[in-house]
Amino acid sequence: MSVDQQDTSFSITPIGVIASDFPDKFGVPRQPGLVPEATAQLHLLEPYNDPLAVRGLEGFSHLWLTFIFHLSPPDWKALVRPPRLGGNARMGVFASRSTHRPNRLGLSLVELVDVSTDKGVTLTLRGADLVHGTPVVDIKPYLPWAEARPEAHTGFAPAAPERIEVAFSSQALDYLALRDDGNSLRRLIEEVLAQDPRPAYRGQSDQRLYGVYLRDVNVRFRTIDTGTGLVLHVDALEPRAALASDSGLPSP
Repeated sequence: MSVDQQDTSFSITPIGVIASDFPDKFGVPRQPGLVPEATAQLHLLEPYNDPLAVRGLEGFSHLWLTFIFHLSPPDWKALVRPPRLGGNARMGVFASRSTHRPNRLGLSLVELVDVSTDKGVTLTLRGADLVHGTPVVDIKPYLPWAEARPEAHTGFAPAAPERIEVAFSSQALDYLALRDDGNSLRRLIEEVLAQDPRPAYRGQSDQRLYGVYLRDVNVRFRTIDTGTGLVLHVDALEPRAALASDSGLPSP
C-alpha cells in the first residue's frame, strides 16, 4: 500500500489526567526533571483505571508519559523560536520540543514515586513538567539500557540551562513560615525560578514584575542586578483561589 493510500487519521483517547503544582503554562519547567520538587498525580480514567493495567509498574523507577499540549493552539508552526537560543533564532519545529506541533503531542520522562490502586489508579510522580489538567494518552516504562545514550549529539542544547540565583523578601519568607508546606513550596519556587521562566526574547536585563502561579500561590518576582550577577527576587507571595478544573481533579 502506498503512503497516499493509507488512512492518515487516527483517534487518540486520554487514559488519564494530571493534577500538578502548575495551574498555568507560565512557569512550567521547559524540560522534565529540572525541578525535582515538582510533584504530580496521574489519575487514570475509566476504563483504563483497572488495577490490572498497572500490574508490575511499581518495579520501574521512571516512566515515559505521552500527553497532549491541551493549552496550546491547534495551529502548528514549521519554524519556532527555542528559548535556549534567546527566543529570537528560528529552528524547525521537529528540531525542537516546542508545544506548537502538528498533533500537539508531548513526551516527558518522570520519576514514579507511588502506585495507588485503592480507588481506581493514581500514580504519584516527581520532576514532571506538566500543567494541571494535562491529558495523558500513554504510559511506558523507561529502560535505561535501551534508551540512555550519553554519546548522543544534542544540537543547540548541549547541556542543562544555567541556574539563576533566587532570593526572597522578608514578607515572602514570613508567609512561607505560616504554611504547613512552606519548606517544600520554597524549594519549588527556588527550582522553578532558577530556570528563569521569563520570556527569553526580552533579554536577561528585563526588570518588569512577573507573576507565576505555583500550587495556590501567585509568586511575584523581578530581576535585580547586584553588580556581580542577576538575581530573581521574590517580592511577594499572594494567595489565590483554587483553580477550577473541568476534569474534577483536586486543586493543585
